[in-house]
Amino acid sequence: MALRRFGVSLEDELLAALDQYVSANGFPNRSQAIRFLIEKNVAEQKWQCNHIVAGTIILMYDQVKREIASKVSLIEQGYQDVVLSSSQYFINKNFCLHIATVMGEARRLTELSDKLTTIKGIKHGKLVMSRAD
Repeated sequence: MALRRFGVSLEDELLAALDQYVSANGFPNRSQAIRFLIEKNVAEQKWQCNHIVAGTIILMYDQVKREIASKVSLIEQGYQDVVLSSSQYFINKNFCLHIATVMGEARRLTELSDKLTTIKGIKHGKLVMSRAD
């Protein structure tokens, strides 16, 4: 495998965000961070298929905003064919950790995760999957 060097131009704001990402995640340099992000993106795109996978969807949100929990529940009801279980853990007086255990076609789980993580008020959301077929 050949190593190719090339220049990349980024806006100041994006470059500052990259530097912050490098620092926060302990990468030795920008190149390593960019390589990691590209490889992660390629891997995630491979999951846009019909493989059967199992995994979890993790959400963190402010539990005081009750409409968030209602929206999460309503969305999950529409995906009963892939949601195996759903649990909430109250981390402190403000934050709730919601974990949904899921199994089904990767494309369907990604669709569910996208709907959940884009609910207004979700502080953090992530889908983790592993092939199960």
